[in-house]
Amino acid sequence: MTETKGLWGIARALSKKAQCSIAAGKACWASTLSGARARAGVARGQGTTEYAILVGVLVVIAILAITVFRPKIQELWDAIANGINNL
Repeated sequence: MTETKGLWGIARALSKKAQCSIAAGKACWASTLSGARARAGVARGQGTTEYAILVGVLVVIAILAITVFRPKIQELWDAIANGINNL
């Protein structure tokens, strides 16, 4: 019988959690999670790549927001600076 990949494979692997005894603990979870990754066809570097893409997109959004709202940000910054100087 071939292993089903994707969500069903992950669900099947995680259902092994019920079979993990308290004594087995960490080792059982490690084998369950590695089995889930194998069934889902997830490569080890995939998480790092997704994280890097997410960070890159967030940086681009931040740069665009600062560029678009620069006059308002400058106005707010000046108001804060003036308020501090008048203390």
